[in-house]
Amino acid sequence: MEKVFIKDLANFVDKEVEINAWVSNHRSSGKIAFWQLRDGTGFTQAILAQADLDNKQWDEAAKVTLETSVKISGKVAKHPKKDEYEIQVANFEFYQIAEDYPIGKKEHGVDFLMDNRHLWLRSSKQWAVQRVRNTLIQATYQYMKEHAFTKIDSPILTPNACEGTTELFELEYFDTKAYLSQSGQLYLEAAIAAHGRVFDFGPVFRAEKSKTRRHLTEFWMMDAEMAFIDLKDNLDTQEDLIRFMVQAALDNNQEELKILERDTKPLDNITKPFYRITHAEAVKKLQGMGSKIKDNDDLGAEDETKLTQEFDNPIFVTHYPAEIKSFYMKRDANGSKAECADLLAPEGYGEIIGGSQREDDYDELVKRVKEHKLPMDEFAWYLDLRKYGSVPHGGFGFGLERVVAWVCGVQHVRETIPFPRTIHRIRP
Repeated sequence: MEKVFIKDLANFVDKEVEINAWVSNHRSSGKIAFWQLRDGTGFTQAILAQADLDNKQWDEAAKVTLETSVKISGKVAKHPKKDEYEIQVANFEFYQIAEDYPIGKKEHGVDFLMDNRHLWLRSSKQWAVQRVRNTLIQATYQYMKEHAFTKIDSPILTPNACEGTTELFELEYFDTKAYLSQSGQLYLEAAIAAHGRVFDFGPVFRAEKSKTRRHLTEFWMMDAEMAFIDLKDNLDTQEDLIRFMVQAALDNNQEELKILERDTKPLDNITKPFYRITHAEAVKKLQGMGSKIKDNDDLGAEDETKLTQEFDNPIFVTHYPAEIKSFYMKRDANGSKAECADLLAPEGYGEIIGGSQREDDYDELVKRVKEHKLPMDEFAWYLDLRKYGSVPHGGFGFGLERVVAWVCGVQHVRETIPFPRTIHRIRP
């Protein structure tokens, strides 16, 4: 008898198999019982008939509880009406009969579910979200491999800030101070001179006291840097990558998207070119929609939501006012705009990628460091990169949880990471 995964049952119709699983639901009717099983790869139904089991086993079957772990052997059968497969049970044994499971079929509040996140991960929708997340991660690695990117592991502990210093988590580092990384970008810029195209993928940290549906204090980011490119090349790469990732989810996660009740029609638009508008054009459009945004303001969450609801595909918003952007972003010819772009996901999901050309001139970068009142000695190594073979270069980073939220159609990023960290939550 072969031990198999639920996802492979279609290959074993009319054959005896053994599976290990958890009972996610159960019911009985007279001399027959039905167990809904989950093994991590999928879901199936086990049918236990009193006539097929001895009296001892039939009595034992009545002890089953929600989330009981079990080993089952039996014959695989195709469902008579659906494209599904089930098991006619010939034998079973419990690994452990679970205690009274605290998460029932009734509605539970967010705090209760977050307090029990270690158990809530087992629910079908949470299972589906994490499966889509895994697909998007694997697709990222595949794309990078196919497009000559080398993975470079940037440090988690850093002596300086990539973005604003007010969003840093500070900690004692022996006899000095260190910070949890906000981004691996600066370190990746160092690596392009060795490898040309590089990326990292890992956890980053922002000490933002934000309570919005788009923010976490710990999240996963993919940062990429490329030598010898301009802003158009940068945007083309971002568009190509996101299209590849979303298509991977559409190709591999139809079951999961169905569980999530995700309307996939908006995702199908990913085959069309992304929209590209300037910050000035976006501001004008938003003002016409009633927003109070001013010409030199950054786009707020509400502005992004309004804007993305007007388009049926992702939007690049380019050339923000330089004064509201980071010190490392290259400026355009007149010096007032940054050579940058944010990619906004449609359906109100907002920013999922930020990217820019990086300032490649030593003197200009020194000027920016001073303008932003950053410690020159801490950025000496970064400035060095502009002294020894500097080239036009740029990069971008996507927030994984935001991409997952959009693809899955969930409204809050806390649903997209196994154990979310927010300003009010560090447990479990």
